[in-house]
Amino acid sequence: MRRLFQFAAAVLLITVVPALCAQLHLKREKPPVEDLSWMWQYTQPAPIGNAAALLSDVRFKTLLATHLAAPQSFWGRGKSLPDTIVEFLGQPRSVVAEQNRYFIATGCAAQFCPERGMLWIDIASPRPLFVFAATHWIAEDKPTDQAGATYTLWVFTSRALDPAHLPQALTRSIAPWAQEPLADKTVEQIANVILVDPDGQPHQLQPTDVGITQPTEQKANS
Repeated sequence: MRRLFQFAAAVLLITVVPALCAQLHLKREKPPVEDLSWMWQYTQPAPIGNAAALLSDVRFKTLLATHLAAPQSFWGRGKSLPDTIVEFLGQPRSVVAEQNRYFIATGCAAQFCPERGMLWIDIASPRPLFVFAATHWIAEDKPTDQAGATYTLWVFTSRALDPAHLPQALTRSIAPWAQEPLADKTVEQIANVILVDPDGQPHQLQPTDVGITQPTEQKANS
């Protein structure tokens, strides 16, 4: 009987101890939470922040390359998504913080300002979510200086999202930004929405899926 107990104890050690060691090993190798607190400084001075300084921070381009590396084809062949983001924020507008959690930078392409960009980051999440949204003029339609010119809204994400259930905080930011009047008082007509996964897989959405619930007016209310 004593030998039986000794044998059982040995089997228990052989099976349980390696499992416990493996769990401890996994816990030790858990990646640290990414510290993005350095970005908050660029939300000052309020209310529009300092987007130009953000773009010149060497950490910013590295951050984009780490989190937003999906292929893109709407803005120049062979151009990387991080380079595209920098160009679409090249004429900066604002850098703001919302609810001490969401970091939002907006701007437009310096050479063609109807092409606008928004970088949205959920910084407070243990696994930060990066989203880049861009409006791209449909050249086959009306010129950009005419009311009713149409645009495609491209949305790139750092991790795959359910197209039918996008984060509400994200759509609450995208919708008003996408319908914001331009300098000439026109409002971009979003005809198409394309959500792009990190691996480049596109998903065709409706404007309502990103919170644009009503047709935009051709001219902003004066």
